[in-house]
Amino acid sequence: MNMFRYLLVSAFAVLIALAPVTVLAGRGAGGGGGGAGYGGGATADTANTLKAAVGSTATPDADGFIQRWLLLEPIPVNGQVTQNAVQATVKKDYFPGQLDVIPKDGDKLVVGDAELTWHAMDTKFYNVNLYHFGFLVGKSSGNSLFWAVTVVNCPEEMHDVRLAIGCNSATVWWVNGQEVIGVYGDRQTVVDDGVSKRLTLKKGANIVRCALVNNAGATDFCARFLDSSGKPITGITINAGNMAR
Repeated sequence: MNMFRYLLVSAFAVLIALAPVTVLAGRGAGGGGGGAGYGGGATADTANTLKAAVGSTATPDADGFIQRWLLLEPIPVNGQVTQNAVQATVKKDYFPGQLDVIPKDGDKLVVGDAELTWHAMDTKFYNVNLYHFGFLVGKSSGNSLFWAVTVVNCPEEMHDVRLAIGCNSATVWWVNGQEVIGVYGDRQTVVDDGVSKRLTLKKGANIVRCALVNNAGATDFCARFLDSSGKPITGITINAGNMAR
């Protein structure tokens, strides 16, 4: 009996030693849920990762991540995340001006027979947790299409910059009306997973737009601009449209 117990304990110790270890040291690449650092679980009881935006402008965090967005309540769709399926989903006409409108906080529109509202939100972390957003507005984030818009204000014209994003699951991105990134497949959010070609940000307002298709479970995204040497751009302001609170 003692020998059996010894062998059982020894085997358990070997399994523990061989188990993979996940280390979250500050901010590194990873995860799809969105807590402090890069990664973290997506659960309804931590929906305080988002809050209603207050004030006229915000600034990126120390690593350049944009934390203020106008989010449209999710649109139910077939959550296929292949390139062809996502492109077909995001190019379908759901509401007038979907590729050029700059909504205001509280604006409403009708998609099908559902009235949806735009919400100006600030995320407390580097990423925008859409699972939590769905929970906050009482709508499912599974088999859903999310639209997100923000306005980036530059003090001067900026050349050779890149938009860098991460997403869970698949997204298409536009800057000033030009499609610049498409990332597809059932994936977890990885910082700078998708990076645009070099582009120019105008002096003044620049419109950044995202359409994200989620099939099931956790869903989030992150975005920042990188300068010509690959360093995060922080000297900009974000106002997410003409907010009025």
